[in-house]
Amino acid sequence: MTRTSLTREEVLAAAGSLVRQHGPAALTMRKLAAELGTAVTSIYWHVGNRESLLDALVERTVEELGEIRPRGRTPAARIVSVARTLRRELRARPHLITMVHERGLTERMFLPAQEALVHEMHAAGLRGARAAQAVRAIQFQVVGYVLVERNRERAPVQRPAEEELWDNAAAEQDPALARALGSAVDQDRLFTSSVRALVAGLLPADPD
Repeated sequence: MTRTSLTREEVLAAAGSLVRQHGPAALTMRKLAAELGTAVTSIYWHVGNRESLLDALVERTVEELGEIRPRGRTPAARIVSVARTLRRELRARPHLITMVHERGLTERMFLPAQEALVHEMHAAGLRGARAAQAVRAIQFQVVGYVLVERNRERAPVQRPAEEELWDNAAAEQDPALARALGSAVDQDRLFTSSVRALVAGLLPADPD
C-alpha cells in the first residue's frame, strides 16, 4: 500500500539510514521509495534528484555534528566528554562523513566541536595559541583514533594474530604486559584513558 503522507525529514532519515548501513552506492530513489512505501515521484517531490538528496544528507550530517554538548563538572571532564561524543558520532556514520569530506565541508562540520572545546580551554585558563594548539590536539586525537579503528576493522585476518605473537614474547621480562598486549583491546576504555592523559598534559596544573 502506497503512503499518502510523507515529510522531507522522513525521507532524509530513511536515506541516511540506507547510507549508514550500505554506503552511498546503495542509495537509489527506487530503493528509498520502497523503503518508505511510497512512489518514486513522491521522493523527487520532497528532495529533488539523487544529487540534491545527497547534498541534503551532507547538510543534515553537518547539523547533527553541531549538536555536541559538553558534560561534566570541570573543564577537563567536559573536554573529554566532547571528545568521546565526537568519536561516537563519527563512528556512527562513516559513509556520511566521507560524503561531507568529499564536498569540502569537513572544517565546517568540526567547527561546533572546536567552539565547544575553545570554551572549555578558556574556562581552564588557556588562551591564544596555546588554546588553539590544545583544541587541535584533541580534534586530531579523535580523528586519528577513529581512522585507526576503521582500518583495524577492515583489515584482513592477521596470521599470526596479536595474541599469538605475544604468547611467548616478553613473557619472562613482564608476563602481565605480554598477557595484556595479547588480549582484545577495549577500544572505549583505551580512547578515554588516552584522551584524559592528553588533556591532563595540555591544561594548566591546578594551583596547590
